[in-house]
Amino acid sequence: MRVLFTGGSGKAGKWAIRHLRARGHRVVNLDQVPSGLDCAELLVDLCDAGQVIGAMSQFTDGTELDEGTGVPTYDAVVHFAAVPRVMIGTDGECFRQNSLSTYNVIEAAAKLGIPKVIFASSETTYGICFADRELKPDFVPVDETHPTVPHDSYAMSKVCNEMTARSFQARTGADIYGLRINNVIEPDEYAGMFPAFVQDPALRRRNIFAYIDARDLGHMVDCCLKTDGLGYEVFNVSNDDMSVDLTADEVIARFYPGVEVRGEMGPNETFYSNKKAKEMVGFAPKRSWRDVLR
Repeated sequence: MRVLFTGGSGKAGKWAIRHLRARGHRVVNLDQVPSGLDCAELLVDLCDAGQVIGAMSQFTDGTELDEGTGVPTYDAVVHFAAVPRVMIGTDGECFRQNSLSTYNVIEAAAKLGIPKVIFASSETTYGICFADRELKPDFVPVDETHPTVPHDSYAMSKVCNEMTARSFQARTGADIYGLRINNVIEPDEYAGMFPAFVQDPALRRRNIFAYIDARDLGHMVDCCLKTDGLGYEVFNVSNDDMSVDLTADEVIARFYPGVEVRGEMGPNETFYSNKKAKEMVGFAPKRSWRDVLR
C-alpha cells in the first residue's frame, strides 16, 4: 500500500514506519523535522490546512516522476503527529495543535477520497493518566466501553479527535480507526526503566499498569491497514502483560480495592484490555519486558 504517515519523526512513528516498510508498504512521512529514515518525506505544518491537502496531492520523490502516470494516490493515511503530552508547552497550545492538525488531516483525506485513516488516540482519554489526584478506573480491565472523561488538555484533544474522526466517517463511509495507545516503550528502554517499576509498582498507576512495545505498535498499524470494512472503531493498544512484577490479584488488592473486576484475570494479564484489537483486526503482540529482564 502507499501510505501517508504523519509524525514519523517521533518516537512511536519511527518504529511504525520501519515495520510498515519491512512489510512492503511504501511510506511518505509528513513532519516538521526529518526522521532520518529511508523514506520519502515532506516538511509540513499540519495546522495549516492548505499545506496538508497540498502535501497529500503532490509528488514526493523523483521515482514518481519517472513513472509518468501523474501524482499517485494514497491507499491510507496514518496520523501520529501530535504534541505528545501536557507539560511541554501551554495547555491551550497542546489542545489547539492536536485537534486542528487532526481535523486538517482527516478532512484532506476525505476530500481526496482516501479510503482509510488510522489515527493515534491515547490511554489518557480514560482520564486517569493526568488527573490532578489519584483517579481509579470505573472497572478493570479497562476496555473501550469505559467512559472517556479526561482532566487535561492533551486527553481532551484526543477525545475531540475521536469525535472528529467519527463525524468524517459518518459523512464519507471510509474506514477510520482510532488507536488508544498506551505508554510506548522502545526496545532499549526496558533495561533502564523497568527495574524501577519492579521496585515501585506505584510508578505505573497512571498508565493503568500497562505499556506497548514500539515494535508491536507498528504491527497493530499494519493489522489495521489489512482490515477493511469496520467503519469507525477505536482500539486499546497494549502488550499482553502488566508492566509490574505483581499478580493481577495483588494489583487489585493494593491499588484497586472496591473497583469492579469484570471477569477472571490471568496472573500477569494487562489491566488495559487489548481483546477488541485481537478479535477485530488480528492484533498479536509478541514482546514482553520480562524477556529482557529475566
